[in-house]
Amino acid sequence: MSITWRDAMSRALYGPGGFFVAGTGPADHFRTSVHAAPAFATALLRLLENVDSALGHPPRFDVVDVGAGRGELLQRLLASVGVAVGVSGEPTRSGRSGLIPARAGSPETPTPPASARPSPNEPSPVTVRPSLAERVRFTAVEYAGRPENLPEEINWTAEIPTKITGVLLATEWLDNVPLDMAVHTEDGWRYLLVDPESGTETVGDPVSPADLEWLTRWWLHPASPPSTDSDPSPGMAGTDPTSGSESGFRAARPAQGSSLTARSRPGCPETPHSDYPRAEIGRSRDEAWANAVRKISRGLALAVDYGHVSEARPVYGTLTGYRAGRQVPPVPDGSSDVTAHVAMDSVASAGAAVARCAYSLVSQAEALRALGADGGRPPLSMAGTDPAGYVRALAAASAVAELTDPAGLGGHLWLRQPVGIPFDPSVAR
Repeated sequence: MSITWRDAMSRALYGPGGFFVAGTGPADHFRTSVHAAPAFATALLRLLENVDSALGHPPRFDVVDVGAGRGELLQRLLASVGVAVGVSGEPTRSGRSGLIPARAGSPETPTPPASARPSPNEPSPVTVRPSLAERVRFTAVEYAGRPENLPEEINWTAEIPTKITGVLLATEWLDNVPLDMAVHTEDGWRYLLVDPESGTETVGDPVSPADLEWLTRWWLHPASPPSTDSDPSPGMAGTDPTSGSESGFRAARPAQGSSLTARSRPGCPETPHSDYPRAEIGRSRDEAWANAVRKISRGLALAVDYGHVSEARPVYGTLTGYRAGRQVPPVPDGSSDVTAHVAMDSVASAGAAVARCAYSLVSQAEALRALGADGGRPPLSMAGTDPAGYVRALAAASAVAELTDPAGLGGHLWLRQPVGIPFDPSVAR
């Protein structure tokens, strides 16, 4: 029996025995930035510190990870929060490249000489506040059951909590929010239906007025020629972007040191196809993101995902699947991941309408470099003075290079939505 793609994805991914509910988790099936290198979590830690500063160091600082997998990202953040580290996971040292530098006041900051320190009898010139490590509260949002051996400091829930003061993270979550598919036939847009067991598609009824409105506003008109620009300009900001951005529509390379594939391919040869233009109706994702932003009292919502903007919509869509490290046809039977890239400009507009603050939309490479992870190679002279440090720094730079490679994980876009704070998250503090 054929049903809508949205219903099929919901059952296949999040129903009883669904792909994200049962089994060992997505890390066994595809590679994400979280799994690729500690550099990603280290850069996010710098972002958390920036937001904490913008909020005035609140008594409680929330970090909520939506679509948390098995809690891998929060475990890395928990292990490193409150400590200024390099992207290799080790303390920053001078002369190393591609690392996030120590911040003033961090454990890496040199201690002033005794003559410069106040006497024990003198009143302290500043009020000592609790560190971020003492104030942070981690929450993982996932439909799967709580993993065994997850640190007790990480709360586990199936629903996004309310009144968040801090940061909401959504790394490769929106691409798995179920959505409807449509095809533009001779009599207009119609839903595509799918047999969940075989993946066979059939054409259904005309789309609803709400979905037609979304398609008219956000999807490239079928009569318009598709964009062929392979290097759109990243770096958008505002509430209604009109310039291109990196879409990630290039062949994904196998991840370094792993047999898993990053989810950057827009479909595969076996993907259901038609002679008519297809569309992935992102209205459900707009609603999911707006609802997530609505849960924030003050802070920042960050979505990191493969996506596209209006000038670069894919004519035949991006629907595909992943299983056991390989890209497979998107059959929604629960045995594999079913994913489609995100209409990031549409999602951004929905979030901005709730937050009433301008967003920014940039490439992952730009975002990571702004947070101190530049991927530069260490100076060759270091190999003679500190061979072990040189090897570590070279490995760290290689990890950052993978995270910023536009043919793979670097194809991500970062959507940064401040809520209630005048905050530019790209400015290091």
